[in-house]
Amino acid sequence: MIKAYFPIVFFLILAGFFSSCTNNKNSKDPDDARNMIQQQDDGSYFLKLEDAACYVDQDDPSGNTAEWKFEVPGPGRYKVWLSSATVDTLNLRYSNPVKISLLDNQLVKSPECDVIIRNSDDVSHPYYRTDSYMGSLYIPESGEYNIQIISEKVTKGNINEDNNFNESTKLVSVILTPAIR
Repeated sequence: MIKAYFPIVFFLILAGFFSSCTNNKNSKDPDDARNMIQQQDDGSYFLKLEDAACYVDQDDPSGNTAEWKFEVPGPGRYKVWLSSATVDTLNLRYSNPVKISLLDNQLVKSPECDVIIRNSDDVSHPYYRTDSYMGSLYIPESGEYNIQIISEKVTKGNINEDNNFNESTKLVSVILTPAIR
């Protein structure tokens, strides 16, 4: 009798082991256009963690991954910023460097507090939003692109919904801003 329930129990354990930030849709889903991140009026893209397709491993968070899909109207270089919610703006406490990948390009850097955003709607007390400049990426032509981030700070849940303040820093979003000469 135990053998009959083994596949179900195994599946439930596996499903609980791997959780996602939000819905992890198949790219062939007709609703995929709703998941496409739209460009802001100023040419920026705000890639919020809550809008990402995520892979979260509670036992080994170093490989936690978030991915977004967005459409670019033309070629250009974009500055890449990592937004974090933190209680300590002097030490963001990322255990490992963050990896951000687009096409064959990868930025690898340990986030530092470059800008502090006070009274941000993205975070709630006792957190402050800090933005870390990660580098820049060139997009060669118009089209749909996927950008991926790998960090232990990719976690399940929304920063404003989580009242557990034991974690001093949480990932909020990745921001792409047009680089203008």
